[in-house]
Amino acid sequence: MIHALVVILGLQLAGELLARSLGLPVPGPVLGLALLVALLVAAPPLAGLLRPTAGVILAHLSLLFVPAGVGVIGHLERLGAEAVPLALALILSTVLAIAAGALTFAALARRQDGPDA
Repeated sequence: MIHALVVILGLQLAGELLARSLGLPVPGPVLGLALLVALLVAAPPLAGLLRPTAGVILAHLSLLFVPAGVGVIGHLERLGAEAVPLALALILSTVLAIAAGALTFAALARRQDGPDA
């Protein structure tokens, strides 16, 4: 388990270092995740090492939302003052995400059916 945590946290750190040193507009953990995916593709046996630890982390994923919830409660007055723009941003981003997913699905379905269909 320690070795798996070292790999996971090391890749997160590497992603953070890449993002900050290159000035990329991508969060470090996202780059770390991309590095993890590349590493798993390059070395498939590594998945066996990471699977048990990843399972434990995923089983307790809800605990990671506690700090975000505390932050929301700590800023309720500010959220109340900016409720309308926040609600509009949430609704618009949800609609756009659903539309992007639907359009992507439709494009891939057409591509899979081929030009003869």
